[in-house]
Amino acid sequence: MTEAAIRRTPGTPCWVSLMVHNLAETQEFYGTLFGWEFRPGPQQLGPYVRGLLDGKEIAGIGQLPPGRQLPPGRQLPTAWLTYLATDDADKTAETIRSHGGTVGVGPLDAAEAGRMAIASDPTGAVFGIWQAAAHTGTVVAGAHGTPVWNELITRETSWVATFYKSLFDYDVEALVSADSDEMTLRLDGRPVASLRGTGRALVRDRGAHWMTYFEVDDTDAAAKVVTGLGGQVLRAPWDGPNGRFATVADPEGAVFTIVRSAVR
Repeated sequence: MTEAAIRRTPGTPCWVSLMVHNLAETQEFYGTLFGWEFRPGPQQLGPYVRGLLDGKEIAGIGQLPPGRQLPPGRQLPTAWLTYLATDDADKTAETIRSHGGTVGVGPLDAAEAGRMAIASDPTGAVFGIWQAAAHTGTVVAGAHGTPVWNELITRETSWVATFYKSLFDYDVEALVSADSDEMTLRLDGRPVASLRGTGRALVRDRGAHWMTYFEVDDTDAAAKVVTGLGGQVLRAPWDGPNGRFATVADPEGAVFTIVRSAVR
């Protein structure tokens, strides 16, 4: 395991979190799948815990408020949320608004941990921004159960790339291909995230969204654990240029991708 740098360059994915209906059952799922242990985190938005590996913070899971505003039998959707680092959450929130995005929560202080906001880009993809104080974000990389990549899945990349470039000093590298719409976001010469346009194939019930990739020791074995714990395999394991992948969902429907990276 290696510790990540304490200060992230603004725009670097630095944390992922999940809001769920049943916190205890979700802890059991991710604890078994990834080996996380848990301890309480800031409670401003309700019950919240941080997943740990060897005592080091990996990701957050919180309890959704009751969905009283929804019709009977329906619940608020659950989804993993990618946070992008910022040195000034208030300034970044204003930039989001001025470039066609929406700020839904905050900016607000999360106790002594830092300052955050939750926003959506012009295509509706939800993401967070995090101004670190005591809590700098995920501090372990490369081990089983750690976030290793974040990708925006959207209909078309060029317009939304302009939005994210207005927020942070990304260098945008397009993959030149007749049948692919992909871009890599780089900071300080280093790839930090990607954008993937899927055109009309964009899943209608999810729309544009950020996808979190978690490292696993064995993709096929981890996919079997997912189903054994009540989750689903949405795309069976496949080999890609950077490793072996599978897209899965937890028992509440939160979608994520697991990968055994080709280079660890």
